[in-house]
Amino acid sequence: MPMSAYDPSQEGAKTSFSDDMSYIDYLSLDPILGSQKRLSDAHDEMLFIIQHQTSELWMRLALFELDAARRNLAAGNFSSTFKMLTRVARIYDQLNSAWDVLRTMTPSEYTRFRDDLGASSGFQSHQYRLIEYVLGNRNKAMMRVHEHRPELYAMLERELSQKSLYHVALDALAAELGETFDPAIYRLDAPHQADQQVMDAWARIYQDPEGHWSLYELAEKLVDLEDYFRRWRFNHVTTVERIIGFKRGTGGTSGVAYLRKMLEVELFPELWKMRGQL
Repeated sequence: MPMSAYDPSQEGAKTSFSDDMSYIDYLSLDPILGSQKRLSDAHDEMLFIIQHQTSELWMRLALFELDAARRNLAAGNFSSTFKMLTRVARIYDQLNSAWDVLRTMTPSEYTRFRDDLGASSGFQSHQYRLIEYVLGNRNKAMMRVHEHRPELYAMLERELSQKSLYHVALDALAAELGETFDPAIYRLDAPHQADQQVMDAWARIYQDPEGHWSLYELAEKLVDLEDYFRRWRFNHVTTVERIIGFKRGTGGTSGVAYLRKMLEVELFPELWKMRGQL
């Protein structure tokens, strides 16, 4: 006897959604799936668009989690902070895997639609810039590319008016050890610079992890996050080099050379430098 086709309605599954919210409705899939608008007839442009659109969605989640992590850390809720920082690290693991898909595109395939990009470039991602600012790499020169969108520029300015996530971590560190850090280390509108007092404070945490377990775990969560973030940057460099070589980027940067400079940036420098002092 041939097997009859499975009918989910016989088990109670709802199959009519003329008057109820469906999966498509809840996720607003119509505008999302209709937003891949190729400007050329090149087959690989669809990959390029979806790669970057999904990256922006993951960054949207990363920002949501980082903002909540900063608020929870400021309130002393370490457990919730750890969960959120772990999630952001795994988001960057997901973003890392996405480079493997993009690397299936060859230089000749990218060349077919590269001119259609005009001057647009991932360098102009306001969400990526905001993630950097939240974490503490606050380079104001990078804001100029957003001046044509006042609402995005204002968003970045608001971020620069408050402490970064790392600043809040330093507050927790100072409170744990009964210290007061030089106010000059809290650079709201410039990249964080390594400070010896802060480095020594983190070293004290690592020399007695059982006595300062929450700060010890916080430090490792931050290092873990930056580790995944660095891997994402490195994979970005190798992907770009594989696809365009040493051509200038579409946004006018030096391309691979610019991305390699970004590899030298440390978000939480004291947490890396003090390891050699233990």
